[in-house]
Amino acid sequence: MSSDHLRLFLAVDVPEDRLAALAARTESLRQRSDGARWTPVESQHVTLKFLGSTPGERVSPLLEAMRAMSARHAPFELRLSGLGTFPERGRARVLWAGFDDPAPLRALAGDLDAALIPLGHEPEGRPFSAHLTLARFKVPTSVRGLVDVNLGGIDPFTVSEVGLWRSRLSPKGARYERLGGAPLRGRP
Repeated sequence: MSSDHLRLFLAVDVPEDRLAALAARTESLRQRSDGARWTPVESQHVTLKFLGSTPGERVSPLLEAMRAMSARHAPFELRLSGLGTFPERGRARVLWAGFDDPAPLRALAGDLDAALIPLGHEPEGRPFSAHLTLARFKVPTSVRGLVDVNLGGIDPFTVSEVGLWRSRLSPKGARYERLGGAPLRGRP
């Protein structure tokens, strides 16, 4: 990737206290999951669209398109509801947390997908899956026991903004830099 290209993605944030509660609930998994690379709490987010290598001059038009699209969506509540894996059966490569009603996230991701086509970003080829990546397994791991953690009691939170993020890869993992946001301003 050349220096004038940025590795970008669009995401919504989960409040730090909800992420801390989730980390506390999954601590026993962390202790017994050898070979897992756990996503640091400060790096967890819900990716709506991965843009990949993008020319730097597209940042402003991206933010404008995000803001125009976001103005049509109302803020909404999400609640962490349980754990899942990719693939769903057999031996897992990814452990994730899901949400009780992902429909608003799905609608947001779909509208972002459509809004960015004029800027040269292809629509997603697979259905959107609303999730928060918790861990990746170097060696595929049995899903048995991975998804049995109860996430009940973690308070819901309000999604009120979409963020544009830059990802910088390094041997120590990805570092994220927020480049801007687009508030959700529509009426419920």
